Amino acid sequence: MEKTGSEIIIEELKRQGVDLIFGMPGGAIMPLYDALYESGIRHILIRHEQAAAMAADGYARSTGRVGVCFTTSGPGATNLVTGLANAQMDSVPLVVVTGQVATYMIGSDAFQEADMYGISLPCTKYNYLVKDVQRLPQIVREAFHIARTGRPGPVLIDLPKDIQIATMDYDPGMEVDLTVVTREPSPEVDQEVIARMADAIHRARRPIIYAGGGVVHSGCYDLLKQFVELTQIPITTTVMALGIFPMRHPLCLGMPGMHGSHAVNYAISESDCLISLGVRFDDRVTGDLNKFAPKATILHVDIDAAEIGKRVRPHLSLHANVADALKELVKVVEPGDCAAWREEIAASNRKFPMGYHSDGSLKPQYLLEQLSEVIGGNAIMTTGVGQHQMWAAQFCSFDKPRHWLTSGGLGAMGYGLPAAIGAQLAHPDKLVINLDGDGSFQVNLQELATIDQYGIPVKTIILNNQYLGMVRQWQEYFFRRRYSETHYTRNPDFAKVAEGFGVRGMQLKKVEEVRPVLEEALSYDGPVVLDVFIAQEENVLPLVPAGKSLAEVIDFIE
Repeated sequence: MEKTGSEIIIEELKRQGVDLIFGMPGGAIMPLYDALYESGIRHILIRHEQAAAMAADGYARSTGRVGVCFTTSGPGATNLVTGLANAQMDSVPLVVVTGQVATYMIGSDAFQEADMYGISLPCTKYNYLVKDVQRLPQIVREAFHIARTGRPGPVLIDLPKDIQIATMDYDPGMEVDLTVVTREPSPEVDQEVIARMADAIHRARRPIIYAGGGVVHSGCYDLLKQFVELTQIPITTTVMALGIFPMRHPLCLGMPGMHGSHAVNYAISESDCLISLGVRFDDRVTGDLNKFAPKATILHVDIDAAEIGKRVRPHLSLHANVADALKELVKVVEPGDCAAWREEIAASNRKFPMGYHSDGSLKPQYLLEQLSEVIGGNAIMTTGVGQHQMWAAQFCSFDKPRHWLTSGGLGAMGYGLPAAIGAQLAHPDKLVINLDGDGSFQVNLQELATIDQYGIPVKTIILNNQYLGMVRQWQEYFFRRRYSETHYTRNPDFAKVAEGFGVRGMQLKKVEEVRPVLEEALSYDGPVVLDVFIAQEENVLPLVPAGKSLAEVIDFIE
């Protein structure tokens, strides 16, 4: 059957089960959009290409499926780079198709030409510049295979315009050899290492489970819970992994690191066995590497061999899918005696509880406690990046996986709103909340137009302190309160801005109105922007300064 390159792309996307694409057309990708026109695949016309990648990211994180987006060449493609880097850092499976000038014009500085193959190399798991229409079926199937297997990540297909209109005899049932891109088979679990890990866990008297995004991608939440309850070992989860283990569970300690609680960081520092599952020992968790878990035998399980020993050298390591490792561990591990250790951690938590000073002003922590009560763990929450993000991680409870979507590794402001669009379209019957800051919200607020056009009922809550809050906080502590270019002295009226986009706008300024206004906003049948005016110089605490040990903490008690 004779088909164009564009038609082949669409057929192959259908073959992969793609039902939703985010993007924006332009000159170099018009043939592909023409093929999309009557394809039956739903397309969401986004207002900025960065938001297209982030919406696909939100779709992927909330479902575990591969997110897809299209953009044109040149500026359309370069606008994607932040979204690609964000997905790469957080291991999110995306397939991105960018238009490109015709193959015979590449390298001539043609109109809207950009070397996306070269530009995207550092921020994708793999990328392609298609030069032969005959290769398209192979390339698309490889792209999805690479994106979703092993450690997930984004894959870019740069598609020249002449390849889009070139034709070939296409057989949708054609066989494709994917072994050429399978760098190695899924690693088998080394039973000897499992036995040694089980022995170390049994002998430990002060063990801690440190679980991260790898658990999310492996989907082994029930196995993790079984392992925790079998061993009775306290667990801490990274900011990427909130919700993989119920935060209200008595063995859950919350988040570690820079803004983790005293109890978590104390436990890591005093632990004699750190069971690290699907983590990359991010600097925001470890602090000073020379003083990180200094008394612990460190066990590390990860699907990505490159992560093992990259920052922290483990005493025992296992290159494997976390799910496979836990499946074997629960068969052989025998619980040790760590009852006294659990009480020691609990005493630390009682002495230094996560809290804040209540002085009658509208505190973000109080608002988030109330929000958490109202939603009862049944909403998907996305965030921008900044203070609001960390307050939510500290004061909201997440009991389900894939219900907390945030830009962890890259820390990309503007992530929250487009990610919420992707999550809401993936889960039309769920409540989806974008928690944002006034600074982060303004990076992609144009996507309110997308929300209005498609009737996407995302609820946005802005914690508005008229600052780039996290930067201001660091200027307060480390730059002698020299607030250099962090004060938004002329913020727009976000409620009116929302109304201008056809979205309901609301404001909240009084403490006594927090609960009723939240309930009204969240029960509204449609999209909402709720602008909450919080205490302007409230800080995220505890705080472990960058490069310091987990014991060197600034706390709200001081």
